[in-house]
Amino acid sequence: MNHPPEATSSDRSAGPSAVARTSRSQGPLWATLVATFFGVGRLKPGPGTWGSVAAAVLWYLASSRIPVEFRTGTTIVAATIVTLIGIPAATRVARSSGLRDPQFVVIDEVAGQLVTLIGVPLGWKTFLAGLILFRVFDILKPPPVRQLERLPEGIGIVVDDLGAGLYALAVMHLLLHFGLLIS
Repeated sequence: MNHPPEATSSDRSAGPSAVARTSRSQGPLWATLVATFFGVGRLKPGPGTWGSVAAAVLWYLASSRIPVEFRTGTTIVAATIVTLIGIPAATRVARSSGLRDPQFVVIDEVAGQLVTLIGVPLGWKTFLAGLILFRVFDILKPPPVRQLERLPEGIGIVVDDLGAGLYALAVMHLLLHFGLLIS
C-alpha cells in the first residue's frame, strides 16, 4: 500500500500547497519502489545519506562474491542499470508528488554511490571513505554538479549525483594511488 510521505521541512517551507502535493499518490508502485530504493528514502533523518549507506553496504556484500577481475566492470554495469531505471522512476515520482526533487527519492544517491566505488578495492575503509566522499560532494555540489540539477525532471535528479560520484571517484583514486588510503 502506498502511504503518503510526511512533509519534510523543505516541503513545508514551500508553503501549504507543497504539503498538499506530498499527500498525493507517489506514482506507480514500480517507480515508487525504485525511486525510494525499496523504502530506504522514507528513513529519517537524511534520506539521501540512508540511500548512500544502503547502496554502499549492499554493494560491499555483493562485490565480495564477485571475482576481483570482474568487480570494476560489474560496478559500471550496476551504476548504468540503476541510472537507466532510476531516471524514469524519479521522473514519475517527482511528477506525481508535484515536487521538483523530492527528498525521499534516493535512487540518485544509489547511482552516485556506485559510481564512487568503481575500481575501488574491497575493504571497509575504502567503502567508508567512498561513502563520506560521495556525501560531501553531493551536499557541496561543486561546479558543474549544481548546474546539472537544473536538467529536466529525473535527469536532473539523477545526473547531479552522478557528477558528485565522479568527483568522489577521482578523489578516492588519488587517495589510493598516493597510498593515503589503504583498503
